[in-house]
Amino acid sequence: MKRMVLGGVLLCGTLALAAPAARAEEWQRLVGVLQYLEGDYPAAVASQDAFELAEQRAFVADAVATARGLGPDAAMYVERLLALQKHIDDGRDADVVSRDSGALAREMTLSAGLQRRPRHAPDFASAQKLWAQSCAVCHGANGDGETPFKQTLKPPPANFTEAQVLAGLSPFRAYNTLSSGIPGTAMPSFPTLTEDERWSLAFYLFTFSRPACTTPLPHATLEALAIQSDEELTQHYGAKAVDCLRSTPPAESVAVDLAAAVERIEHVRREAKTANPDAVRAALVDAYLQGFEPLEPLLRSRAPDAVAKVEHDFLQARQVTHDPKQLDAALASLSANLEQLGSKEAPRADFWSVFLSALLILVREGFEAAVVVGALLAVLKKVGATEQARTVHWGWVTALGAGIIGFAIGHRALSGAHRESLETMVGFVAVVMLAYAALWLNARSNISQYMGELREKMKGALGTGSTWGLFAIAFTAVARETFETALFLQGLATDSLSGAVYGGLAGLVALTVLFAIIRRAGFILPMKTLFNASTVLLLFTAVMILGKSMHGLIELGQLDPAPLPFFSVPALGIFADAWSLVPQALLVLVPSVMWAWRRRRHPPKFTRPATSET
Repeated sequence: MKRMVLGGVLLCGTLALAAPAARAEEWQRLVGVLQYLEGDYPAAVASQDAFELAEQRAFVADAVATARGLGPDAAMYVERLLALQKHIDDGRDADVVSRDSGALAREMTLSAGLQRRPRHAPDFASAQKLWAQSCAVCHGANGDGETPFKQTLKPPPANFTEAQVLAGLSPFRAYNTLSSGIPGTAMPSFPTLTEDERWSLAFYLFTFSRPACTTPLPHATLEALAIQSDEELTQHYGAKAVDCLRSTPPAESVAVDLAAAVERIEHVRREAKTANPDAVRAALVDAYLQGFEPLEPLLRSRAPDAVAKVEHDFLQARQVTHDPKQLDAALASLSANLEQLGSKEAPRADFWSVFLSALLILVREGFEAAVVVGALLAVLKKVGATEQARTVHWGWVTALGAGIIGFAIGHRALSGAHRESLETMVGFVAVVMLAYAALWLNARSNISQYMGELREKMKGALGTGSTWGLFAIAFTAVARETFETALFLQGLATDSLSGAVYGGLAGLVALTVLFAIIRRAGFILPMKTLFNASTVLLLFTAVMILGKSMHGLIELGQLDPAPLPFFSVPALGIFADAWSLVPQALLVLVPSVMWAWRRRRHPPKFTRPATSET
């Protein structure tokens, strides 16, 4: 039964993460179809080709069906899509359809919080190989579409050396096409390619037949290059500068990425004038998770106060989306703070500053795990269930190994919203397991007649279903902190690799000492005192993790902030918000009431101390 419960909890958590990803793919597909209509419908109307017009009708019908399938979140767009469908079915109003399709695509991107830029600069060397393997067969090695299959494909493959083709195309649109394909044509989707590879290809196809760069490279963010067409970039920078920008994308830097975050906020300010509050809130969540959150580890190590202020500004803006004046003022303040953070980028920290930061991060993040694992092992050793200690060790070692491997192979993918979702889901599982363990220990510490038989009964209980419980408690206590710790250390390593490495090792030593003290202290305590102390430690840890997990839901946009006049201590999971404080209060109150009720029904019995015979 316990295995079924644990499996159900983990399955629900997995589905909770998978469902948003699936819906994001549907939104991405819908936006891709609208972008295709925006660029290609006018040419279909001009040519009056029956096949191309039928293709456009199929596209808009697919868009309507997809929007309906997305349910209430897309219901507001169905009527506008039906109006587009009427124009397209009639084969007229090319300018209206193009304009409205583009407007709908941009609004949906904002509402669904879709990623509009790559997470880091495209890799053209990798893209060149991918192009030869996957794209050249139809579009040609040079992107000109001159292949033996050209005459057999309808519509024919695009010629990416023509300025007219690139004028209305953007890497964001190309990325959506690579992700979803174009239904009814020979253009397939490429789900086997990673997000980074698709973005690299989307940028690479703009490099064909570019003249040599003869002007200084202007400053432009990756987001601007991703969402703007050549025509739009030319208006801002000039034709020669566009050739340079397309052939040499800017390198990653904190200043550039913060500028991209500012662009997102400014985009929200513009869209807020016409978009509904829900869409604005979704866009703010996306701007935080995709624009600012990935930079947090590095920025927090350099300017923690400024980071805390920006995070507060994001939450504040989400609270006033219903008031246009307050929202505009809040967004203006947020943009100014982000620009200030980027303009005076803090200098690289020295070895000792990074060393100390890494040590404190290890101790801070590992404290909860050390308390939980140490308390469990102390109890097991006290009652002689040493065989079950292996289960606890397997739990925390597995979590640590999974975190290290996950960070090594995909730390970029597990950042921003993905990392926050993972930490939040694992956090809630940890709260359930810790609360269960605390209540289990508390129940047995209050049954005096049970104490004499505890050793054998605990051995028997832990030999069956509770083994999974011990593993889950140890695993979830460590897993939640692993990715976050690794990401923070990566940020610190940017300033001083040796400082981050040695500081991390020193933090591990400190945690080992703390862990040994907890185990030793637990073993020398009397049984009842050990159970009571372990109950308090586990419950305290559960309360702390619950506060962080509830705050994670707020950052993910699943809950709107509900601020209260209270103090905040993020390291202890205390936030001045009703969504975290109320559940934490209940988590403390319910076990306390249960303990008082049990104590009233089974009051402690006092016996006269035995006296020695004389």
